[in-house]
Amino acid sequence: MSQPLFQEFEEVSAKQWKQKIQVDLKGADYNEKLVFKSRDGIHIKPFYNAEDVEKTFSINSPKNWQICEKIFVVSEEKSNKRALEVLTKGAESLWFIISSEKTDFQKLFKDISLKDTPIYLNFEFLPESTFEELLTFISGTDHQIRLHIDIVGNFARSGNWYFDLKKDHEILSKIVSKSADFKSVLSVDSGLYQNAGATIPQELAYALAHANEYLNHFSENKDLEIDFIVASGTNYFFEIAKIRALRILYASLASEYGINEKCYVLAQPTKRDKTLYDFNVNLLRTTTQTMSAVLGGADAVYNMPYDAIYHKNNEFGDRIARNQLLILKTESYFDKVSNAAEGAYYIESLTQQFAEKALEIFKEIEAGGGFLKELKEGIIQRKIAESAKLEQEKFDKGELVLIGTNKYENPEDKMKADLELFPFLKMNPRKTLISPILERRLSERSEQERLEKE
Repeated sequence: MSQPLFQEFEEVSAKQWKQKIQVDLKGADYNEKLVFKSRDGIHIKPFYNAEDVEKTFSINSPKNWQICEKIFVVSEEKSNKRALEVLTKGAESLWFIISSEKTDFQKLFKDISLKDTPIYLNFEFLPESTFEELLTFISGTDHQIRLHIDIVGNFARSGNWYFDLKKDHEILSKIVSKSADFKSVLSVDSGLYQNAGATIPQELAYALAHANEYLNHFSENKDLEIDFIVASGTNYFFEIAKIRALRILYASLASEYGINEKCYVLAQPTKRDKTLYDFNVNLLRTTTQTMSAVLGGADAVYNMPYDAIYHKNNEFGDRIARNQLLILKTESYFDKVSNAAEGAYYIESLTQQFAEKALEIFKEIEAGGGFLKELKEGIIQRKIAESAKLEQEKFDKGELVLIGTNKYENPEDKMKADLELFPFLKMNPRKTLISPILERRLSERSEQERLEKE
């Protein structure tokens, strides 16, 4: 006969817990000793209970998540061969980066089951004629192709439109009008803001305002679905809450337009904390970051190889990155529970706070004329730069630690002879309409100094 296990125990309130802690602190200040003040404007308490969660949110998390492989398409034949190989080695979806308007999709997708394999297509150009060719190719075909076209993101990243504001929007409108056969066409790369140094509330607000430009433009398309490309940062629990907050914010915004409230999230690790020296530590960083993405409710996760910032694509790095995800999925059972973070007081509280703070910033952007207007005026760029500067100062002082780079460095570690790629921000002077948002790793300056001394 079963009995209630905890009927003999009285419920302890947050006030009682705090009183007990203050007694044990023996006069030390509770807020100074135990409350952590994050750069995101969130104060982290030493404990959380039901009183910290005003309400729980119903979040449209996927029932399962996919292991994704990213492939840069230079040769269709080689990329096709690579795609077929990785699908036999554990990859479940493919993320192609298309660099040429003359891409032959017949060769690229040869022998790939488009019905069973989710495909993400990112274009390094605005694909007007290429889209028409793709449309012809997939006509009458059952497929899971999602297009990631982002003219606003290109404007923010490069400082210029592909052509100009009017023509870019005209081409995009043509593509969207013919996109019924695709799962999605529009994307928002919020990783740009994260990798440039934005705080989590800023990143969420900019992603939302960025998406709002599209929702406003295509408000008549009630089946519109937007894909978000998210970069998972360094704070494990914060990043879980970030993706949850993104879904809540987008659902709230989409409901105002009467549009599909679901969004699709493709996650990958941030580049901001990746290091050139003691690069094996990047394996640990990407593991926790992909875990955050999975527990936060990403639909698909791509894992950056540990040596991606300085090595060209190689079989070993790609295999290790893929195996990290396979271990999470098949050995650690991270695919067994949907919305696993639901009900955790700490994460629920973070989710709520991030959503509230991001919404405040979003409202300020809209009151100021919208995302594009603030980009043109340099407001978004300035605020990200201010946040990035504060984070950089913490790193430079050693308050923000990257093991092997600004703490426990190995003075014998040499990297100059191993560089296959330029691992730093490239500054190519050119004329732009606005100041572009620049992605920069935290350790770049110190690494350049060490390389000069080798």
